[in-house]
Amino acid sequence: MSLKTIIRLQKLQLDEKRRVLAELHTLADRLRNEIEKVKQEIVHEQETVRDDFSVSFTYSNFAQAAMERGRKLGESLGQVEAQIEIATDEMAEAFQELKRYELAEEERQKRERDKQKRKDAAMLDETALVGFRRRQAEEEAAGG
Repeated sequence: MSLKTIIRLQKLQLDEKRRVLAELHTLADRLRNEIEKVKQEIVHEQETVRDDFSVSFTYSNFAQAAMERGRKLGESLGQVEAQIEIATDEMAEAFQELKRYELAEEERQKRERDKQKRKDAAMLDETALVGFRRRQAEEEAAGG
């Protein structure tokens, strides 16, 4: 398998890891928003209870359910954040591997260019030497 093919494959893998990481960040943001919503609902219900005492009998059940929901959302957020750390590390590793292959390809191309330059220089040297010998032979024939 050529380095160019490996580089293409590594780029695809890196793009996939970036996509997964972006999805995890989006999920974490949604969970944070949900947690904030639950907090706002609790505050709103507390204000309602302050304003209307008759509602206070149902507040306890609401508060318990809301706090449980908030706890579960917090656990989910913790799990997603752990996955984000892992995905970030995996993406960094994939990026480093891609860079290694790209550097290897650049080095290979540089060696090819240097080899071609040496070939070209040798050909020019040979051409110059042939021309020099021909002129020398012409001078000897003309002078001799």
